[in-house]
Amino acid sequence: MIQRYTQFKAAISRIDKCIQKIERQEMEHFGLKGPHVQCLVAIHHHPQEMTAAQLCRICDKDKAAISRSLAELEERGLICRQVGYRSHLTLTEQGRAVAVRITQTAEQAVAAASLDFGEAERTAFYQALERIAGNLQNICEERARSL
Repeated sequence: MIQRYTQFKAAISRIDKCIQKIERQEMEHFGLKGPHVQCLVAIHHHPQEMTAAQLCRICDKDKAAISRSLAELEERGLICRQVGYRSHLTLTEQGRAVAVRITQTAEQAVAAASLDFGEAERTAFYQALERIAGNLQNICEERARSL
């Protein structure tokens, strides 16, 4: 069992490092960081009345992290925020252009990563990955409750 754990952890770690490297390489063009990527892409793909609270849920980040990212993105002219509680977030023209490029790069990376997969195999993989993530999340929540 420990060998499966070691193999699982090593594979997940390699995948995560590669994803981070692809993000870093892409973000160097724009002078942005990984958390900015998540925000821009989420706003781009959910343009109807996106709020910071919705962004926290979609990106699975806490309020402070999202707030920092939004402030930096607004300062760079990539997003616009309305003033007030539950203010809506929108991309500027420049923000849309960056989000489109990021999305294209991500789609190319995912396509290349699963190049040798058939559709059934790809579907099964993502279903298994979601189950693993859910199971691990349940373990974390159970342990937190027992402390």
